Amino acid sequence: QIPAESRRRKQRTMDEITKLAAKCRIATPHDVVTNSECVYTFHSPYTTEKGIVVNLSSFVGTVDELAFTNNDEESSALFVRICKKRVPKENGTDGNSEPDKSAVKLGVGVEGGFQSDQDKYDTISTYSIVMMGKSADGDGKAKVLAEMPYDDGSKNSFPMSVSQSADSIIHHAGLAVKQDLTAWELDDEPKPESKYTEALPFVENGVKISPTPSDWKCEKSGEKENLWLNLSDGFIGGGRKNWDGSGGSNGALDHFLETGEKYPLVVKLGTITEDISTADCYSYAKDEDGPVKIPNLKEFLEKRGIMVAGMQKTVKSTAEMEVELNATYAFDAITEQGAHLIPVAGAGLHGLQNLGNSCYMNSVAQMLFSGTVPELSSRYGTNDGVTNNSLLKIAPVNASDDLLCQASKLSCALTSGAFCGPVPKSAEVSDPSTSDPKYRLAPRMFKHAVGHDHVDFRTGQQQDAAQYFQYLLEKLDRAELGAGDRLKSKDGSGPALVSSHLFSYKTESRLVCEADSMIKYKESPTETMLSLRIPMSKSTLPDANMPDLKRQKSEDPGDDDKEKKEVPTVSFDACLDEWSAVNTIDDYRWPHLQNSVSPATSQTRFVNFPRYLLCHVQRYELGDDWQPHKIEVNIDVPEEISLQKFKGTGPQEGEALAPEEAKVNEEATTAPAAAAPAIDESALGQLMDMGFNMNGCKRALMAVGGSNVEAAMNWVFEHNADPDFNDPLPEGGTTGSAPAASNSDVDETVVMSLVDNLGCFTADQVRAAVKHCSGAADRAADWLFSHMDDLDGAIAALENTAAAENSTPKPTTLVEDGDGKYNLVGLVSHIGKNTGSGHYVAHLKKDGKWVIFNDEKVALSEHPPIQHAYMYLFQRSDTVGSPNAEY
Repeated sequence: QIPAESRRRKQRTMDEITKLAAKCRIATPHDVVTNSECVYTFHSPYTTEKGIVVNLSSFVGTVDELAFTNNDEESSALFVRICKKRVPKENGTDGNSEPDKSAVKLGVGVEGGFQSDQDKYDTISTYSIVMMGKSADGDGKAKVLAEMPYDDGSKNSFPMSVSQSADSIIHHAGLAVKQDLTAWELDDEPKPESKYTEALPFVENGVKISPTPSDWKCEKSGEKENLWLNLSDGFIGGGRKNWDGSGGSNGALDHFLETGEKYPLVVKLGTITEDISTADCYSYAKDEDGPVKIPNLKEFLEKRGIMVAGMQKTVKSTAEMEVELNATYAFDAITEQGAHLIPVAGAGLHGLQNLGNSCYMNSVAQMLFSGTVPELSSRYGTNDGVTNNSLLKIAPVNASDDLLCQASKLSCALTSGAFCGPVPKSAEVSDPSTSDPKYRLAPRMFKHAVGHDHVDFRTGQQQDAAQYFQYLLEKLDRAELGAGDRLKSKDGSGPALVSSHLFSYKTESRLVCEADSMIKYKESPTETMLSLRIPMSKSTLPDANMPDLKRQKSEDPGDDDKEKKEVPTVSFDACLDEWSAVNTIDDYRWPHLQNSVSPATSQTRFVNFPRYLLCHVQRYELGDDWQPHKIEVNIDVPEEISLQKFKGTGPQEGEALAPEEAKVNEEATTAPAAAAPAIDESALGQLMDMGFNMNGCKRALMAVGGSNVEAAMNWVFEHNADPDFNDPLPEGGTTGSAPAASNSDVDETVVMSLVDNLGCFTADQVRAAVKHCSGAADRAADWLFSHMDDLDGAIAALENTAAAENSTPKPTTLVEDGDGKYNLVGLVSHIGKNTGSGHYVAHLKKDGKWVIFNDEKVALSEHPPIQHAYMYLFQRSDTVGSPNAEY
């Protein structure tokens, strides 16, 4: 009776599943499928026994309780549950080798080399079909209504639409690999069309390929994985070995060589679908030897009995395997750097996986979201599990692209420590727990949400961490302003403070006109990062006679007799003095002098002291080869600083203030035309004798008072590229170019200096780069050289982004102020010749101790590189222990 009741219960469940089967869809290679990670949390098929569930209609993966988040359209749906477990192999790869045998070759997965994870572990995957519905509690959470195992033995008992949908999800590359591939392909050349396609010989040998994948095997080795079909003679062979020794048996390539290199084109079995363009094709020909497109692939397949209609992808493509190989290879395992450090793990102490040149992002993300800035941890992080933050309240289909959701997902994982594994015995990456997918955080969705529309940050190339910090804050601000009910002020009266408010400061420039000693105060727009130049003229060398500072020998083994170059030191206070020093502007245009040019002195001061001050040190300069080079210098930065002497005072009693620009313009508008300066005819003749157009010469003389030939010549050189330079002057005699020059949002002296020094960029190109890099000349030069392949396209992309940013309303909240005393709480350091290469590492102060965050390696720091950092994060002393409650 019990078996009968069990059968009836199973049949009722199957009947309910059948009712929902019509909603199931088959995922194509172009669909977005999140089958490796929950879109709201870092839960994956490995993290718990429940794994994740993937909707058979939307293809979105979540944990059980969040399956219907903000989804009013569905009350019940079908899912496939994906669970995976990594288990160690008993005796290495051949049953006799020792898994922990020391490596004697520099390689992974090769005999005598380091073992890959594939050699050491097996992955056990289990699946089930789950019917879920909304909880009756009204909290929007999902609950399991029924669940049935799904495997080769049971799949035929399900409706065909359910089994096909589940298989398409299980075998899909998934969003994680798709995003990695997108970044990979942005850095790579598009696949060419093989030139052997049209004249490829076809051998009429009667070979037909079975439609059943289990029948396929390498005709040389008998292996059943990584199989390639030769399109000429129907030979099935194993793929070639990867660079680390893993991969196939090389059967397909060997066959190509053995047949006289006459049949070069192959296709990977298991990658063929109805969309024939997604099949993985390769040319072994020596003049191609790489992935190719084969337009008539369908015809060749049909001749071998393969009908592409209805075929589904069942294996990974070469590109997907290459991404996976590079993502899992632990480069530090070779040198085992950091073995002397004491590893730590827990809340605020979880590393982030390097996605391929993503250390710049990891370092900034740790600095902002792991607890060092408690306001952002409060807004985006958690004190109550990883599924309860209100910013996660967004429909599953939108979650992976939503920046607020992904920032919350990342911060909740970092601040909770929910995904931390056991603390390794040492900081070496070869510890088994460090490569266990159960404990790894790969911030792919966060990277995509931030950088998908940015010309640089959407690629897999190394980027400037300082530039990324500013761009991330801008993106967060726009997302927060548009968050609606998901993010309100604490009292619910209006929008919440934006994240950049924590870092926002203004400066005032005090300008003195040398012509009449009139003074002008100019307040800057809000900034979020203080960029400091290094005054090498104020550097000092260490005392060679001091015992602990004696010069060391060169590290070059061939230079035993040479001494290591002494590295000078510059104090942080000297950098601040340089930033605030009085400097001269030779050609400042003064509105109250009818826009004539007169030298001015300028000094910059703080208007306010923000809660957090992010300082960026300009450690790079252009060398004689026009390439950015790192300045070899130590910066002596105390862990406590005071900026009170750099606070601006504003206009003082007794100062002669220049009229406001608006007042000058108003007077110019109401004054009669005769008030305009008269043009000296002899001066006009001298200018025209130099070969300039009359209208341009008139404009120049009008701008400088009418008769000063030298000043007019300077104006011509500055403005001869203006679009209206040769146009007739408007009635009234005013120039169109002069006012525009005074409203520029970049320092034209920096622009012209770079144009002269670099010599290969136009003023407009340099101006765009300087604006993009917030006025930092070294970063602007670095950006220009790194985009020379398509500079105009990169600038156009910047302009499009800027236009979108300008359309977003900016917050008008007053900036925060305090006493100007700061404590050092974070560092981002860079190793490499320029900011677009090398490696970034973060050091953050946690409970009074410095901790190093080197991607996934987290350990107590013995010697934080304060003297060598690229970015310094300071917290205002009066805010320590008193976070802003509005966050």
